[in-house]
Amino acid sequence: MNPERRSLWSWALIDWANSGWAVVVMTAFFPILFQDFWGAGNGLSPERTTAYLGYWNALSGLLVALLAPILGAVADQGNAKRRFLAGFTLLGAVATAALPLAARGEHVLAGALYALAAIGFSGNALFTDALLTDVTRPERYDRVSAFGYALGYIGGGLLFVGCTVVVQAPARFGFAGAVEAVQACFLVTAGWWLLFTIPALLWVRETPAVPAAGGGPLLTRGFRQLAVTFADLRRDRRLLTFLGAYLLYIDGVNTVIKMAVAYGRAIGLDAGGMLTALVITQFVSFPAAVVFGRLGERIGPKAGISLGIGVYAVLCVFAARMDSPREFLILAGVVGLVQGGVQSLSRSYFARLIPAERAGEYFGFYNMLGKFAAVLGPTLMAVTALATDSRASILSLLLLFGGGLWLLSRVRTDPPPAAPSA
Repeated sequence: MNPERRSLWSWALIDWANSGWAVVVMTAFFPILFQDFWGAGNGLSPERTTAYLGYWNALSGLLVALLAPILGAVADQGNAKRRFLAGFTLLGAVATAALPLAARGEHVLAGALYALAAIGFSGNALFTDALLTDVTRPERYDRVSAFGYALGYIGGGLLFVGCTVVVQAPARFGFAGAVEAVQACFLVTAGWWLLFTIPALLWVRETPAVPAAGGGPLLTRGFRQLAVTFADLRRDRRLLTFLGAYLLYIDGVNTVIKMAVAYGRAIGLDAGGMLTALVITQFVSFPAAVVFGRLGERIGPKAGISLGIGVYAVLCVFAARMDSPREFLILAGVVGLVQGGVQSLSRSYFARLIPAERAGEYFGFYNMLGKFAAVLGPTLMAVTALATDSRASILSLLLLFGGGLWLLSRVRTDPPPAAPSA
């Protein structure tokens, strides 16, 4: 395998690695255990556990959002994106492996460990995104970004299927019950995450950064370059409009991913049926992400993202009315068709708008907004669930999808014309 192809595959394996955590821990088993095991010991209602899960997601998202821009700038100035990737991956994997230490009823400890793991996942995603510009050329961003997401869905899906088989028949694998089986799955997921991140740490090469003017210590240069980037962002109306749109619509996407199982449990759906639905989502998302990558090359990433957002808005209305496992399966299948496409095309569209040698700091802003997005959505659902009921909470996401679609429509597809010469 030539060095360029090896670098690309190594980068794509990061998505394979972290998607296992996203589906096994964040989307599937942690919300179920949080309600049935860690929350049950305190007699928490489904609405209360849904709210608490939303708050832990919001807290982890807020912390990463505050740190992301400076981390990106420092990583660029120190050519350290891979080192930051390694650090956040280690944090997430260790916190995940520690989840079995939280005993029945200890929802605060479980939530805190989950928040640390989520911070590791978010930091891992930040530097994965930033390395996209190091592994391929701009004309291939859509296809390569979609390839990463598609590989992630396959990897995460395989791990999830294996964990689901174990959890549904724990005695066959030597476990006393489903809780012990899930705890073992957390340990396996942590190891999976670490193992498949290693190739990127070995074989992806970073584009050398342009040193910030003025020299000085790395942290000083990072803050100085961050100020330059912030000033550049303020002058770029097209980039600002896109980031505003992204803040809103990706909030809805992330909230659906993080809160789907908790929402389904809160309205009384069977846990087994929802796990089956998540398997469907993973394997539908694999070919769909690839198709969206090709679609982005044909009609443009902006049009592809808009199509996905429109589908999500329709799904919110459908979800508020569903009351059977069959409808949840339908919902999961349609989510699978658009989920990876919206995420991958957003990443590749943003990569087109920024200078490649400053990808870390620009993607720091991008991921900062993505994490603030993880604050708004879960909080909206939590507050709405407590004020009304869990079923109505999903409709609050229409505000995010509608606002994001409107702002995205105002982003100019073509580069702005050059300023006239003096």
